[in-house]
Amino acid sequence: MGIKNFILSVLILFGTWLLLGGTFRSDVLIVGGALAVLITLLFVRQPKALTTLKVRPYALLMLFVYFWVFLFELLKSNLDVALRVVSPRLNINPGIVMVKTKLKSPMGRLLLANSITLTPGTLTVEIQDDHLFIHWIDVSSTDVDAASEKIVKGFEKYLEVFYG
Repeated sequence: MGIKNFILSVLILFGTWLLLGGTFRSDVLIVGGALAVLITLLFVRQPKALTTLKVRPYALLMLFVYFWVFLFELLKSNLDVALRVVSPRLNINPGIVMVKTKLKSPMGRLLLANSITLTPGTLTVEIQDDHLFIHWIDVSSTDVDAASEKIVKGFEKYLEVFYG
C-alpha cells in the first residue's frame, strides 16, 4: 500500500470516527486515531477506490460542492415524486433510458450510479462501459444525449474533478 493510500484511509476512518463520536475530547481523539491506523494496517491492503482519487485542493472543494449539489437534487426529486403520489393527475411515463458518462474510473462511475439511484424517481439498473441504464419515473426523452443531460450532467461535472 502506498503512503498516499495509507494516509487517505486513515483520514477517512478517523473522520468517520469523529462524525460518529461527536466530541473532540483528547482521549476520544487518541483512541480514534490509534484505531484508524490499526484498522488501516490490518485490513486495508490495496484500497482500489483510493488509487484513482485526485487529492488536490480544488478537488476537495468540488467534493464539498458535490455534497450540496447532491442534497439539492435529492430534495428536488423527493418533492417531484411526492407530488406525483399525492396528485394522480400528474402523468408518469416510466421507462429505461440509456445515458452516457464521461467518467473513466470505475469508482467514479460507481459513485455516479449510486448518486442517481439515491435520487428518487431514478434507479441505475446496469452499467456497461461508459453507458448506464436508468429506470426513470418520467421519461421525457429516449435520446441518449438528452437523457444524459437531464440525469447525469449535474453529478458528473463534480465527480470528474476528483475521480476522472
